[in-house]
Amino acid sequence: MKIHEYQGKAILARFGVPVPRGDVAFNADEAVAIAQRLGLPVVVKAQIHAGGRGKGGGVKVATTMEDVQRLASSILGMTLVTHQTGPEGKLVQRLLIEQGLTIARELYLGLVIDRAAQRPVLMASPAGGMEIEKVAAETPDLIFKEYIHPTAGLEAFQAQKIAFALGLEGPAVKQAVTLMTAVYEAFKATDASMIEINPLIVTGEGNLLALDAKIGFDDNALYRHPDLREMRDLSEEDPLEIEASKFSLNYIRLDGTIGCMVNGAGLAMATMDIIKIAGGEPANFLDVGGGANAEQIRNAFKILMSDANVKAVFINIFGGILRCDILSEGVIAAVKELGVKVPIVIRMEGTNVETGKQMLKDSGLNFTTADTMAEGATKVVQLSRG
Repeated sequence: MKIHEYQGKAILARFGVPVPRGDVAFNADEAVAIAQRLGLPVVVKAQIHAGGRGKGGGVKVATTMEDVQRLASSILGMTLVTHQTGPEGKLVQRLLIEQGLTIARELYLGLVIDRAAQRPVLMASPAGGMEIEKVAAETPDLIFKEYIHPTAGLEAFQAQKIAFALGLEGPAVKQAVTLMTAVYEAFKATDASMIEINPLIVTGEGNLLALDAKIGFDDNALYRHPDLREMRDLSEEDPLEIEASKFSLNYIRLDGTIGCMVNGAGLAMATMDIIKIAGGEPANFLDVGGGANAEQIRNAFKILMSDANVKAVFINIFGGILRCDILSEGVIAAVKELGVKVPIVIRMEGTNVETGKQMLKDSGLNFTTADTMAEGATKVVQLSRG
C-alpha cells in the first residue's frame, strides 16, 4: 500500500525525523489559510502516488498570497503526467502546502528490503533530487549501501559510514546518524517495504530535513496497523485492482492485450514471461491463489474482462488444491454469464485434469486447449492478433 507525501512525513515526524512544517489542503482557500499560518514563501505540492511531480508542473513556489491562491487553483483538478504515472496521468485532488526553505545540498536516502540478502538495506547518495534509477545506472559509485541485521538493527557505525560517504562534517554527522536511526525505527515499526527520502536536504543553516517522503507498506502486515489502513487513498489506485482485492485476488493491471489467469505467483510470472517470448504482451498479473473456488474463478474472469484492452485470455493452472474440474466449472460459468467473445486458451495439469478437460469440451463453448505452456502462449498470441 502506498500513501501520500504528507502522510509519510507525518509518520516520519512521529519517530523523530525532522520534516518541514506544512499541512494538507483540499481547496484553494485551505491552501491560503495554511500559507498564512506558515508565513511566506511556501511550496505548493501536488499529492499523487507518483514521482516526478516537479517536472510535470505539480510543485511550485509561492511568494505572495495571490500566488498561493492562483497556484492552488490551477494545480488542484489538473491531470498530472509524470514518468511514473504513464501518459494517462493522475488527477490531483489534494495539495501539501509547506514552508519554503533555503537548500544548500540535496542528498538521497532510502530503505528497502533486499530479497537476495534477506535483510533491509540502507542506501544513500550525494546525488539527491535526481531519479535514483538513473544514478544507479550511470554513476553506481555514487550509491552507498549498508545492510542491516534484523536482530542488531541499524548500528551507529553504519550510519556514520553513510554520513561520511555523503561528505557530511561536524554536527551534521551526528544529525545524520540520529535521522537514519529514526528512519529505520519507522521502517521496522510500520512494517514498511520501502522508505525513500529524495531529497534529504541540508538547509542553509546546516540542518538536515526530509524534503520529500515516499513510503510503501507490506499489505500482508496491514492487519497490525489499522491506523495505516485508514491512510489508503482508493482514488489513487486502479479500480480493477481495488475490485480484485475484495475477492482476495492478486491482480495488477499492465499495458498488454493478453489477459492472464494463473494460480501461484511464480507460475504467473513465468506465464507473463512466456507470453512475451511468444511475441505478445500480458495485460495483467492475476494470481487466483492455490485454494480458489468456482466463485473466485468467476470473479477473476469478470475482472479480466473489465479491461477493454484484453483481446485474448490465457488460463494456465496447475491443479493441486485448486482442482482442474473446479477451474473448469468457474470458467464455464463466467463465460456464459458474461457472454465472453474473446478467444480463451486453457492449459491445465494436475488433479482431475481429464475431468476438467471433458467439462470444457462438453460445455459447447469455443475454448482452445494446450498441453504445454509454450504451446498455450503461442496459440493465445496468434488468436489475440485476430
